[in-house]
Amino acid sequence: MKHAICLRELLRPLGVYNLEAVFNGGELDAQGEALDNIMAWLEEVWRESSLASAESWGLEKIASLLIRRPVAADPGKMAAALAALLRIGGDSFTLDAINDTISGCGVPAVVKERGKGLVSVSFPGVAGEPGNFQELKKIIEDILPTHLGIEYDFWYLTWRELEANFPSWKSIEDPEFSWSELETCVEYL
Repeated sequence: MKHAICLRELLRPLGVYNLEAVFNGGELDAQGEALDNIMAWLEEVWRESSLASAESWGLEKIASLLIRRPVAADPGKMAAALAALLRIGGDSFTLDAINDTISGCGVPAVVKERGKGLVSVSFPGVAGEPGNFQELKKIIEDILPTHLGIEYDFWYLTWRELEANFPSWKSIEDPEFSWSELETCVEYL
């Protein structure tokens, strides 16, 4: 309900004001419009101040507090990524917590322990090196504890898969694969 209507309804029972007169009605319309504008602004501030409901500038303000911007395309994924980063605390260095944070940031990676202070990072479902690997690497290295050694594992076509799926060199040459296309041809299979 518009505030001008609310003001009229509040004053009507008093019977003192002529609410249809131009001088009274115009004043109530002006004050009601001002209250409508303030209410719209307050609703936006309320929405953007909560990570659960923010859609635009609220997410940008929270992201600006962090060293790196999360990898996310839409507001929902950005909010989830920011929530994952904000969950990092003193007890967030278990393997499950690290993987939760990395996936929550939109990074398609999995961290596994290799033992003696070494972890491996792989990108399941991504053949070869991910397109934005340098940015992903910075985010991963910001999340992982600094005392750990990190090995990155990439998925490439093996000779066994090549021989099993391409019966001859001609079957490789016909699609005119470049070397990088051939070695990441695991999705083709």
